[in-house]
Amino acid sequence: MIRPTAYADISALISLAEATGLFEPTQLKELSTMLANYFDGDKSGAFWLIDDDQGPVGVAYCEPERMTDRTWNLQLIAIHPSRQGQGRGTALLRHVEQTLAARGGRMLIVETLGSPEFKRVRVFYANCGYQEEGRIRDFYAAGYDKVTFRKVLRA
Repeated sequence: MIRPTAYADISALISLAEATGLFEPTQLKELSTMLANYFDGDKSGAFWLIDDDQGPVGVAYCEPERMTDRTWNLQLIAIHPSRQGQGRGTALLRHVEQTLAARGGRMLIVETLGSPEFKRVRVFYANCGYQEEGRIRDFYAAGYDKVTFRKVLRA
């Protein structure tokens, strides 16, 4: 079941992100701050969704891209490692796309790392119909490129 995130989900979502092994401790702290700010009223059109299987097993966070015409940025999508490979990530991403299309969203972009440990993430986006649009070499650090994908949304 995919549903909006509730305040009570915060600690479970931080644990979920940590379990993926893709987030550094500073990123987990930033994620915690983002969640707290969201529930303190700083929503600005953004939304959080979770895949709830008697507790959060997946999360997605999306926000409008400033100074664009209905472009959105998927800032986070993660599925607990024990639940990966079951179609949950695809279902959660499709739900995000449908939510945005219903809101009049025109395009969804996703940024990820170009390093080897993120290859499965890049393959996931390509399999979901996203096209690689750009790469900035050494963006995050030496050897850690930023790769941008995009998908045009249909109403």
